[in-house]
Amino acid sequence: MPRRLLTLTAAALMAAAAVIIPAAPAVAAPTFKVPFPCGQTWSGQTRTNHSPPNSIDFNRTNDVDDPVVASASGTVDRVTDLGNTSYGKYVRINHGGGYHTYYAHLNAFRVSVGQTVRHGTVIGTVGSTGGSTGPHLHYEQRLNGADIRIRFNGTLALYWGTRNYTSDNGCGSGSTAPGTVRTAGTPLTVRSGPGTGYASVGTLATGTNVTIHCQTTGTSVTGTYGTSNIWNRIGSGRFIADAYTYTGHSGFIPGVPRC
Repeated sequence: MPRRLLTLTAAALMAAAAVIIPAAPAVAAPTFKVPFPCGQTWSGQTRTNHSPPNSIDFNRTNDVDDPVVASASGTVDRVTDLGNTSYGKYVRINHGGGYHTYYAHLNAFRVSVGQTVRHGTVIGTVGSTGGSTGPHLHYEQRLNGADIRIRFNGTLALYWGTRNYTSDNGCGSGSTAPGTVRTAGTPLTVRSGPGTGYASVGTLATGTNVTIHCQTTGTSVTGTYGTSNIWNRIGSGRFIADAYTYTGHSGFIPGVPRC
């Protein structure tokens, strides 16, 4: 066979081999959820002059110190305070495959670097730190360092404008926890909602054992276990102050969903 034909045949075989080598599959994006506890509704705004452009600012009435939760499972790889500039207090979560989420302008941190989180894990509270001009959560999704248009449960967020987003983050996950009412002897008032301004729907004697289905924030109360704004839902429309509840934990109970 002539040398030129051999060369062409070899080149053709190499080209064919190159064609059939499969490309590495793209890593699927995590199932991101709204970064707030199950059932909460927040107003999310996107705008062309935002930095970065694809981020969302979340607000609702009296939202300072409301809990912010992880929008997908991952590992916390940054817990940083930039002071009065930029993001201020912010958390970054590594979700694998080049995906990260950012939670900025926080008032307080609830996680540390290296901590593993899942949907619904509280990572901080809403604030107005850094370059913020008012309380809100600045939220981003990034891929390989570049901000991307945000999706919740695979659905694209509104670009550009303002939309209400209702969270299903942590719904049905987690577990209940036991608690015991501890007062100085006076029965503890059970409220219809998480605060002293809600109607009384009964009382519980000290020593009563309860099952805590979820926790949320409300009126700050000073009780047996100090001052706390955490309230425990012990049934449908039944809330008691965590300051009067022995749970074995200071603050939110790990694994118990947020109301």
